[in-house]
Amino acid sequence: MNLLNHNVLLLNQNYEPLSVCSVRRAFMLLFLNKAEMIETYDGAKIRSILQSYPVPSVVRLERFIRAPRKRILLTRKNVLIRDGYTCCYCGATKGPMTVDHIIPKNMGGADSWENLACACERCNNKKGDRTLAQAGMRLLRKAIRPNHITYIQRFIGITDNRWKPYLFME
Repeated sequence: MNLLNHNVLLLNQNYEPLSVCSVRRAFMLLFLNKAEMIETYDGAKIRSILQSYPVPSVVRLERFIRAPRKRILLTRKNVLIRDGYTCCYCGATKGPMTVDHIIPKNMGGADSWENLACACERCNNKKGDRTLAQAGMRLLRKAIRPNHITYIQRFIGITDNRWKPYLFME
């Protein structure tokens, strides 16, 4: 894989995670003095004819950017990723997973982050078109809308352990 296409965590001036960019984009920000290097990949270098430069893993912008929050699309795949392909009723991780409406649509349940949960086929069939109370089931964890930090953690993935302190994972 080309070293310039590796992922780099981009932080705002206040160390808040903003997004993930390529090494190529991070280098542009560094050379234009718009960012500073916070963490580097161990020993990895990009060489030019005259110099070698460490490959950034985490960079921080020099000026604060008031960026609008990116909305994460509500899709079946994103619900499964949010829940880690783990059934929200029994905790199973094996077998095919489905997306279940916690409050069924025929009872006014909406297509929303807070009303959709990952479920194994067994639990989804057991619950059917009933509420949790009617089915005698309970959620292992509450279904919530993912934020931009969750997006980086789960949807993009942690490609470097040096990102963890900046993504509040330690």
